[in-house]
Amino acid sequence: MNMMKELMIKKTLCMGLCVMMLTGLKAQEDPAEREALSRKYGASITAGELRAHLEVLASDAYEGRETGKPGQKKAAQYLADYYTGEGIAPGNGNSYLQPFPLKLTRNNEATMEVAGKTYRFADDFYFWGGFNSTELSLEQCVFAGYGIESPAYNDYAEISAEGKVVVLMKGEPKYKGKSVVTGTAVPSAWAEDMEGKIMLAAQKGAIGVLIIDEEYEFYVPRVRFWLEQPMMQLDKPASKGGGLLPYAVCKESLGNALLASGKKKSIAAQCKAISKKGKPKSFYFTGNGIFNARRNMTALASENVLAFIEGSDPSLKEEIVVISAHYDHIGIVNGQINNGADDDGSGTVTTLEIAEAFATAREEGKGPRRSILFLHVSGEEKGLLGSEWYTEYPVYPLENTVCDLNIDMIGRKDSLHTTAEYVYLIGSDRLSTDLHRISEQCHETYASNLYLDYTYNDPNDPEQFYYRSDHYNFAKNNIPVIFYFTGVHPDYHKPGDDVEKIMFDKMETIARLIFHTAWEVANRDERPKVDVVAAPRD
Repeated sequence: MNMMKELMIKKTLCMGLCVMMLTGLKAQEDPAEREALSRKYGASITAGELRAHLEVLASDAYEGRETGKPGQKKAAQYLADYYTGEGIAPGNGNSYLQPFPLKLTRNNEATMEVAGKTYRFADDFYFWGGFNSTELSLEQCVFAGYGIESPAYNDYAEISAEGKVVVLMKGEPKYKGKSVVTGTAVPSAWAEDMEGKIMLAAQKGAIGVLIIDEEYEFYVPRVRFWLEQPMMQLDKPASKGGGLLPYAVCKESLGNALLASGKKKSIAAQCKAISKKGKPKSFYFTGNGIFNARRNMTALASENVLAFIEGSDPSLKEEIVVISAHYDHIGIVNGQINNGADDDGSGTVTTLEIAEAFATAREEGKGPRRSILFLHVSGEEKGLLGSEWYTEYPVYPLENTVCDLNIDMIGRKDSLHTTAEYVYLIGSDRLSTDLHRISEQCHETYASNLYLDYTYNDPNDPEQFYYRSDHYNFAKNNIPVIFYFTGVHPDYHKPGDDVEKIMFDKMETIARLIFHTAWEVANRDERPKVDVVAAPRD
């Protein structure tokens, strides 16, 4: 009888504990309490603290934070020291750093010899890299039209590229004004996908690719400065996209010379023959030339900085909300330091303040249910390199990554606005209507005086900012994103991008909106659903 009574008491106590736990969890899930806590902790983000951080990171002492240079590494140490001081855990095991290997290459010495004439890098052909120095004989060539393989049109149907240099044309075939591939006036993805054509040729066994671009003279002057600069790239193994097939994009006159050396008609003639019937025209030919892709390479390294707050809900803590910003800038150019206060010192220090707000909530027993990763990436200015490395070698599984809220340039205003009270949102509805709806609700609840401008979210906008910051490497992996941005200004990538021009009150408002959005995503029951099919990039 006494044993039965003892068991009843234990059962009652156990039930009571369960009720208490469920009640606490219910309160945590309650929207009203969630809003009250979001307001409380969001208020800790202040213009003064944002300024204090930025006056350090955007000072001359950091030499413009160029990737791989001492200033960037000094900035990485500042970030790691800050997180240590705030008691926020390292995000990569016991380290705040995620190192990644780089290579710096100079391409100016590359040449092409065709029928006794020398063609030079940038003047006559170019490549962006991805392969080591190489020398290719142009004797065994195959002309593969537009280099396309699809159900409706296949340039490889009658030829083999095995062991050959593939010569092909940029763009896609048209027949009576329509794309042969799509059968409509809408171009296919092949129209601009040179990388896809190179990869297809590699799959076919090619040893190199020459792409003939009829618009070479229009494009190259716009990018020549960058082509002639030392180029920084990730030093990835072949299994992750390293070791790209040697290739070059050539002007039409070079392509004509190569075809003529093999006694074949001009590029224009080949294009006309294909478009006349809408049928492939591919053939082998013996060229007379050598592609000598001499490249001087230097190995170096950089680091992403990761800090982590573990979620409080055992059922949700494996899910990760990423808040990202790049902390690198363009360094010293022509002897002048480019401090990058707005680009992206503004995003970097905003991430620090958001992290502090979440850490305070955790210390008071109100931490987020999902985990938060504060991701400071390097190499953005060199081609989104740090975020590319993280998404290819993620510390936390991408399938558990709920979204990426990316902050890049939120400290100034552009010429399109008369007031500073705005922010551009890019990508919020590209993959998830849930995330877009959450963002809109947070704006209405917490920052309704801030105008949300979706101009640059238009897929047809010529600036294409959706592809130009670190969120894109998450979006490529089907992870919902929001890119927060306030536009370019006259000091963009110039020495005048300094702290004294930053609008800290504006930054505070935007930073709080981002915190509120992250708080909502981290604490609601359901993660934002991916319910939009991403359009392929043209």
